[in-house]
Formats: sequence, structure tokens, C-alpha cells
Amino acid sequence: MSVSPNTSPVMIRGIGLWQATTLNMIDMVGVGPFITLPAILAAMGGPQAMLGWIFGAVISMCDGLVWAEFGAALPGSGGSYLYLREAYGPDRWGRLMSFLFIWMILFSAPLSVASGAIGFSQYTAFLWQGMTPLEGKLVAVGVVVFTVILLYRKITAIGKLSLLLWGGVILTVGWMVVAGLGHFNARQVLDFPPHAFQLSKEFFLGLALASRFAVYDYWGYYNICFLGDEVRDPGRTIPRAVLLSIAAVAAIYLLMNLSVISVIPWREAVAMVADPNHTHNFIASIFMERLYGHRAAQVITVLVMWTAFASVFSLLLGYSRIPYAAAVRGDFFKGFARLHPRHAFPYLSLIFLGVVAAFFSLKKLTDVISALVIIRVVIQFLSQTLGVMMLRRRRPDLKRPFRMWLYPIPAVIALGGWVFILFSRASEMRFVFYALTITAAGVLIFFLRAARRREWPFAARV
Repeated sequence: MSVSPNTSPVMIRGIGLWQATTLNMIDMVGVGPFITLPAILAAMGGPQAMLGWIFGAVISMCDGLVWAEFGAALPGSGGSYLYLREAYGPDRWGRLMSFLFIWMILFSAPLSVASGAIGFSQYTAFLWQGMTPLEGKLVAVGVVVFTVILLYRKITAIGKLSLLLWGGVILTVGWMVVAGLGHFNARQVLDFPPHAFQLSKEFFLGLALASRFAVYDYWGYYNICFLGDEVRDPGRTIPRAVLLSIAAVAAIYLLMNLSVISVIPWREAVAMVADPNHTHNFIASIFMERLYGHRAAQVITVLVMWTAFASVFSLLLGYSRIPYAAAVRGDFFKGFARLHPRHAFPYLSLIFLGVVAAFFSLKKLTDVISALVIIRVVIQFLSQTLGVMMLRRRRPDLKRPFRMWLYPIPAVIALGGWVFILFSRASEMRFVFYALTITAAGVLIFFLRAARRREWPFAARV
């Protein structure tokens, strides 16, 4: 689409159901499951770690119903920014809640992108023997920079590119699932340690940690919600894309888990977590090498790297629309409201998030993931789950093309799941402190900005 010099560019509704679903799935099936599977097994100490995948899927599906109802009723770019604003009142507390979400995005979006880039770099080490830590960091930064360049184009071209990337993702996970199940070993899969299902303190602590990793691996089912202005028939497309992507990826992850355990005994996979050579970083490569040899391991490594890159691509695409949506409404810096004069995409937002993500790509992956999960849960997911119930009470007249099934049970389950994952492990409380510090800073900046601009709660009374 070309834009006349005398006409303001308008975002293009060019994303259909399959493109929306694939954008979610390439966001979800990033490098995460290929590096967290040994950690999930270690968290629960055996193949009962399948419960972590299942519990994570239940939380994600319940939370997905929250996103589906919001996305159908408020189908604009920005996702949670719009949802929180309307749920808590656009003229009062909703202003604060939506601002805190945008403020959080400045930290969480680059962390999410960086986790995919770092994972890409870690699998590169399987092909690049002797790669130094500095070279690994440069690879991660390079992935982010290349993705920004690739996204610097019209949305219709990106939709076609997403289908190509999705094809690589499906090929990767499909090959692993088929190869592993072709060598299915029931005795190995059901080799539970003593007291595996005893409901002890250790069991629940392990379940919480395994579920945290699993939830990180599932995240991305809401990516299409950030592109609401670019979706065709959003009232139908967004809910379907969210729920379809969760169901499909949950099945893929469970089958992958069975496949890997069938080939690599779980005790060996757990030992990889403590290996000083970090062999757990490329468990997919070891899995394929054991089945078909080194050449096959090299091929699956390239495909995992493709999958990691596809995730980085999808994340940067979705998140770059959030500061744009806030800036258009006057709730963020004006520069972010600019669209590219020819291709009509928020280019400044894309560049800014890319630069910050490149910086976070220099950090440790474990710290990046922990900080990401806890910051997102504290600032966004808890308030949004409460918000969908508040919006029902505030705006019963609002047109809702999709309504949460069995309301409000899924919202209550999602809330309980987030709290369980968040507060069950004392060793991770430093990240909760970071999240609360970011929140406090955001609240302070919001009120200072509101006072300067004489907006709520400092607006002059008429």
C-alpha cells in the first residue's frame, strides 16, 4: 500500500485466521522447550514432570480465555494496554493500569525477545565448536539486529513470511515427535522414582518450578491480540487463534516430552543440567544424534535455530505495536505514534525495542527467563485476569463476540495458578522484588506526569 503525502497512513487489516494462529505458534514454539525440558525433568525428579506441562497448559488455556474475551470485545492494537484501560475505567484507574503495562513492556518485551536470541546462540555452539562466550553474545545480538531489519516492511509481506517461518517450526517439532515416538519405550517413559506422586512439600515445589518453565514455553498464545488493528474479522479470528494455538502447542509439547524420554533416559537428561559443558542447552541435537548420527544432529540444530529465530521475529512484531497504540492515544511519547510513510508500520517502536533487546541478549538466559516470568505475572497477568471480571460489571452492554466459557471459573483458576507459580519458591523472591520496584517506579512516573499535564487525579474540577 502506498500512502499519499496528504493522507495519514492507516494500518492494514491483512491477517487472517491461519496467519494469526501461525504468528502465535511461532511465538510459543521458540527455543524454550528445546532447552527447558531437562530443567523441567530435574524440577520434579522424574517423568512425572509431565504434570508440569499439563498444569502449565491448564493455566495457559484459562488465561487464554481471558485474552480471547478481551481480544474479541476490544480488537485494537496494543492488547493489554486497551484491555486494562477499559477494565479499570478509561478516565481514572484505567489510565494508571494501562500506563504500568506500557512501562512494563519496556522491560519484559526485550527480555522475551532476548531469551529467544540467547537460545539461538546456545544452539549455535553445537555447530560452532570452541565458540567463546563473547562470540556467543555477539551472535545473540546479531539475531536481534537482523530481525529488526527483516520486520522493516509492510504487514502483508510479513504475514506471508510468518507462514514460511511457521513451516520450519512445524518441521522441527514434527521430526522430533515422529522420530521419538517411532522408538517409543514404555518402560523408560514410565520409570517413575519411588514416591513420585506423594503430595509432599517437595512435590509441590517441584511442580511450581516445572510449571514456571512450562508457562514460559507456552507464552505467546496472545501475540495476535497486540495486532488487533491488522486482523480481519477480529471478533472471530482472535479468540479462535488464541485457543487453537494453545491446544496445538500443548499437544506438541506433551508428545515431545514422551519422545525425548523414550530415547534419553530421564536420569541422564537430569544429569545434563549439572554438566559443566552445558549439554542440556542442545538436548534436541543429542536426541537426534543418538537416533540417526551426527549429520542428523546438525540438521535438527539448524532447525531449532530456525525455530528460535521465528520466535524472535514474532515477538518483535507483536510487541512493537504496543507503544504505538499508547502513543496514538497520547499516553506515551509522541514519536512512537509515527507510522512508516510508505509501509504503514510503527517503525520507531520497532527500532527502540530491538535496541533494548540487543542489550538484554548479553545477559544469562536463566536470569532473563526468571525476570521475564515474574515481571509479567506481577504487573500484567494478575491485573488483567481481575480486569476481565471488572469489565463485565462495568460494561455489561459491551458487544462481546466471544464470551469466556464457564465464566468466571477459568479466570479464578488462572489467578490461583499465577499466585502458585509466583510465590511458591523463596529463592526467586529477588525477582519479585525487581517487579515490585519496577511497578513502584512506574506509579511514581505516572503521577508526576499526570501532575505536570494536569490530568487525573490532578485535573482541575469543573
